[in-house]
Amino acid sequence: MSARKKRASGARYSVGIDLGTSNTVVAYAEIGSNDIRVFEIEQLVSPGEVAARPLLPSLRYHFAPGELKSADLQLPWGEMEAPAVIGEIARKLGAQVPGRLVSSAKSWLSHAAVDRLAPILPWGAGDDVEKISPVIASASYLAHVHAAWNERFPDAPLDVQDVVLTVPASFDEGARALTLEAARMAGLETLRLLEEPQAAFYDWLFHHRETLGRELASTRLVLIVDVGGGTTDLTLIQVAMENGEPRLTRIGVGNHLMLGGDNMDLALAHLVEKRLASGDARLSAARLSQLVERCRAAKEQLLGANAPASASITLLGAGSKLIGGARSTDVTRDEIEQIIVEGFFPMVSASDRPSRARGGIVEFGLPYASDAAITRHIAAFLGQHAGEARKALDVPAEKLAIPDTLLLNGGVFRAAPLARRIADTLSNWRGAAVNVLANDHPDVAVARGAVAYALARAGHAPKIGGGSARSFFLLLEDDADATRGVCVLPRGTEEGQPIHLADRTFALTLGAPVRFHLASSVAETAHQAGELADLGAASGDFVRLPPIATVVDPRAADHGKARETPVQLTTSLTEVGTLEMHCIAVDDPAKRWLLEFQLRRETPQSDEAVSESHPALPKAIELIDRTFGAKSQDVGPKEVKRLRAQLEQTLGARDTWDIATLRELFGALFERAKKRRRTADHERLWLNLAGYCMRPGFGHPLDEWRVERLWTLFDQGIQYSNESQIWSEWWTLWRRAAGGLPEAAQLRLLDDMAFVLQPPGTSRYRKAAGAARAGYEDMVRLAASLERVSVERKIEVGEWLLTRLRKPSENVQSWWAVGRIGARAPFYGSAHGVVPPDIAVTWLDAILALDWKKIDPAAFAAVQIARMTGDRSRDLPDEARAAVVQRLETMGAAEAWIAMVRETVELDRADEGRVFGETLPAGLKLIR
Repeated sequence: MSARKKRASGARYSVGIDLGTSNTVVAYAEIGSNDIRVFEIEQLVSPGEVAARPLLPSLRYHFAPGELKSADLQLPWGEMEAPAVIGEIARKLGAQVPGRLVSSAKSWLSHAAVDRLAPILPWGAGDDVEKISPVIASASYLAHVHAAWNERFPDAPLDVQDVVLTVPASFDEGARALTLEAARMAGLETLRLLEEPQAAFYDWLFHHRETLGRELASTRLVLIVDVGGGTTDLTLIQVAMENGEPRLTRIGVGNHLMLGGDNMDLALAHLVEKRLASGDARLSAARLSQLVERCRAAKEQLLGANAPASASITLLGAGSKLIGGARSTDVTRDEIEQIIVEGFFPMVSASDRPSRARGGIVEFGLPYASDAAITRHIAAFLGQHAGEARKALDVPAEKLAIPDTLLLNGGVFRAAPLARRIADTLSNWRGAAVNVLANDHPDVAVARGAVAYALARAGHAPKIGGGSARSFFLLLEDDADATRGVCVLPRGTEEGQPIHLADRTFALTLGAPVRFHLASSVAETAHQAGELADLGAASGDFVRLPPIATVVDPRAADHGKARETPVQLTTSLTEVGTLEMHCIAVDDPAKRWLLEFQLRRETPQSDEAVSESHPALPKAIELIDRTFGAKSQDVGPKEVKRLRAQLEQTLGARDTWDIATLRELFGALFERAKKRRRTADHERLWLNLAGYCMRPGFGHPLDEWRVERLWTLFDQGIQYSNESQIWSEWWTLWRRAAGGLPEAAQLRLLDDMAFVLQPPGTSRYRKAAGAARAGYEDMVRLAASLERVSVERKIEVGEWLLTRLRKPSENVQSWWAVGRIGARAPFYGSAHGVVPPDIAVTWLDAILALDWKKIDPAAFAAVQIARMTGDRSRDLPDEARAAVVQRLETMGAAEAWIAMVRETVELDRADEGRVFGETLPAGLKLIR
């Protein structure tokens, strides 16, 4: 019996959990009952005082030693685990003491530019504050819910109930997986995921289940706008009437948009900060966090019913001036409406689109949307789904397809001016009033809707049905034109319904890179599972989806070579929008391999442009095989040295080889890696080409697998260890691939180089076995590129370089390395791993003392160290950045460099190459 079935068999309740950015909410109903209730969560509301509240603030306060006593931490199920308190008490304490509050953990779960499993929260807190990962923070809220539930229902433990956990519709697979990991850590091993906008709609459907036909009689398309604390989630639901009853189908989901109540609080805090801060000084990240919490309370007060004309915001002093140093200012209702209503919900036209600023707003390390106008994002979303919307509304192509019905969800819409502005904007676009569905309790609607969804699955409530709006086809690889596909999931298939293609057998490649291509169709043609379709005959009906590339069962390779095995396919559409495909071995059904296809990308990021092989690639691989192939070729030293030139004659100039071609060449080189040691010329050339073709170690499907294979050569070292040029190529190879190496591998590299890198007279590190002094300059560049090593090791290397650079004979390129190590924005590493600003300022002082006209890398190094990120925990003080700007202006530096120090902007392609140390592959777009 499966874990889910075991749990369901002992379940007494259906439970919905809304793990929100701002609040965590739980609702439940006895199985078989239609009475959905909100679970009152017991929590500390002040030291030693426990109360049950419908909302558990998703906040942790990490208290200082001695700040709270054991008696202050007692909950009905035991003492709260040190060093943190959770919930309402965390909100109160966090508003009083800066730098100790963990907030917005849910937003961090979707922020791929940091290590979400690393202890990074509270962001920007001092070393005296214990830090945790976003996953552990999320798990702690769920664990609190788990304990509170079990205290209330000891005979019905939460982990055996029918639990539905909600996630933003826009969460990618990584964020969903981390959410499930947090639930597992909290003791909730088995549960279902449901998208939050759907949950909000399920709540409305449940409350109107007896009168749906009448309530939705004139509705054809519902837009759900769910603005939470950290995200804005958009969903379209088509309504088709059948025999007087509505059939509901989700037809559109928005991209991930980190824009919500947190941004509104932050915008208000920026206004208040200017009034409270002394002189031009900015508040620290910790004190700004405190101010944001106070601004949130003022915002809710001034946008609520019967709001006063103004509210006072007080920022407590720091340290011994906690009370005496307090400063206050008033904000008016008019100011709030100007900042929040006009700033985030401006009246725009349906043709407006979000601005594409070079850089987004970054605060507390989170990359918020660069355009804060939610109404413009709604316009863009409707534009993306115009085709589906027109079909739902039955309007001609030349007419705007604007939903006729609106459902608003999220705590921000308790403020009537915000709800009115959204409705007025849509009505203006339609030319007629939009029907607004009532949602009287937006704080708890998602949790209640998750229970309603569980009831709907059991047939006790209306369901958003219709199944898949599309048919899906797996393109056949043996078809030269790729115009035939087999239907793997017919249109109308319900979520969770397995489809087994019993009459089809496929050959699955194991142990080598493979690529699977999907196509979809919204046509009403009734395709059957396993049916072959001619995609070329009606190409307009089919849309190519982003392929997935993977290595299925890397350990299954036969002596390093791929092998094939016959399989049959079983597919299903998950509730969270992925197509799961199980490949089941024909000879042993116990052997199963899972493939997951993400179906939610709005503009299919087809890699057709880069996946098409270079027409001369076979000839290039022949040239590689002639030099490095298994057969003993009559290839002399001159021909070996000419290989690079021959490849350029065949494929074009080396810097034009796109990333797909480079990875194909790397594969050819790696397959022949054993022959790289034939001669010194062979080894030098192989290291050079392999590194060049693998740079920057990431950015293309399966790069993690490629770098993992490359790392197996590290322990083998080099054969011709007396050749200094080969050592140079060895270190360059690892610098080029460093972005794909895990922390342990990077530390291994640094330890191997430490003896050489440490200044003369230093004896902390011993010489590594097999290492040599040759290639010092390349070691420096490699050490500076190891962004995953600890901050302490980065500081150590930076100080070594500065010690050496005090001698005029030292290579000036080391200044580039100092700039790379001290950079405010990592090239690929986690943002929490940057060198602290106080250390970086001392390095910057050394750079400012140089003649930048004589030492070319100095200016760019200064720009990297002083670069503005918008994150106060990383940015240098204003005066330090001003000094760099002044020097740049004096020397006539490029305006783009000056802008990087003055404001938050993205690197252009040329500067990305400067940071990396050489050009990046064509076709590679770094997304941070």
